[in-house]
Amino acid sequence: MSVLYTVLLLGVIIFVHEFGHYIVAKKNDIHVVEFSIGFGPNIVSKVKNGTRYSLKAIPFGGACQMLGDDLGMVQGELDATKENVEKIEGKTFDSKPVLVRMSVLFAGPFFNFLLAFLFALFVLNGSGVDYPKIATVMDGFPAQEAGLQAGDWILSYNGRRMMTQRDITFFMQEDYGQANSEIKIVYERAGKKQSCVLTPKYSEETKRKLVGFTFTGNEKAGAISLLQYSAYEVVFWIKLTIRSLGMLFTGNASVDDLSGPVGIAGVVDHTVEQTKQYGFYTVLLNLLSLGILFSANLGVMNLLPIPALDGGRLLFCFIELLRGKPVAKEKEMMVTIVGVIFLFALMIFVLFNDISKLFR
Repeated sequence: MSVLYTVLLLGVIIFVHEFGHYIVAKKNDIHVVEFSIGFGPNIVSKVKNGTRYSLKAIPFGGACQMLGDDLGMVQGELDATKENVEKIEGKTFDSKPVLVRMSVLFAGPFFNFLLAFLFALFVLNGSGVDYPKIATVMDGFPAQEAGLQAGDWILSYNGRRMMTQRDITFFMQEDYGQANSEIKIVYERAGKKQSCVLTPKYSEETKRKLVGFTFTGNEKAGAISLLQYSAYEVVFWIKLTIRSLGMLFTGNASVDDLSGPVGIAGVVDHTVEQTKQYGFYTVLLNLLSLGILFSANLGVMNLLPIPALDGGRLLFCFIELLRGKPVAKEKEMMVTIVGVIFLFALMIFVLFNDISKLFR
């Protein structure tokens, strides 16, 4: 059942990504040759108005292949459109202005961010928002000594704006690991801003450093707050994805931490097993919470300036804007082929890495 949940969740996210490319291409009079979900042989395939719509055997990935797009099908392979070539000349991807092509390329990741926002609306409406409001202050710890009280709303620490409880618990972990680290807190009490400095104190009971306060639980949000925090939820996961990528280059994370479909299936399975006792609605909320992460992650990853990804192709469009003319197709294709080889190698590595984790 968890495999089905994984396929459905990733299928929706991939579909929305490709639909973003598709709908913007259509709006700009670019002919779409094939719109497909998955890879490999077709399970279901239908041609309508010269476009082939396909569901393929391997349920990960997808494509929106446009006429004149050298990364898609070549014209000789367009069995669905041969009889309509005269009607669709001038509707090629390459014939459109560079800003139009950029909008088509950017639409996929943008639709992923939009989907993550819609997921967040549903999740936060159901579970509430984790406002950064203090519930209790522990005796003998820095928070009490600094004068913090229940009901105080934390606005920032060390100059970083805090929107949710997660912001604080996540980002404070870095400061806790530093010797004699000081954390400057700005908080609001009775409508007035105040500040204090906290030095985390080691707790023998918990065997870790604490500042000594706990947060209130999630609270129901009003309409405006729900929209605001749903947008921030997407921003949070975008920032975390970028931060995680940065950690790969700084050595704070390794490629061993990367996960692909098998690893995602494991996370989904664990989530379902941990929440199914509370009913389907709770399972759904938790799966959509994962969907926010996965959709935002896919949007960010596709915007990376790697050849063959949307970001790599956008980079060529930016170069064209600066130069006033496109990069030679032969050169772009050579770079793209290298990018494709790199991505396939990375996919194979991540797949084997995921499988090896199952036996550790």
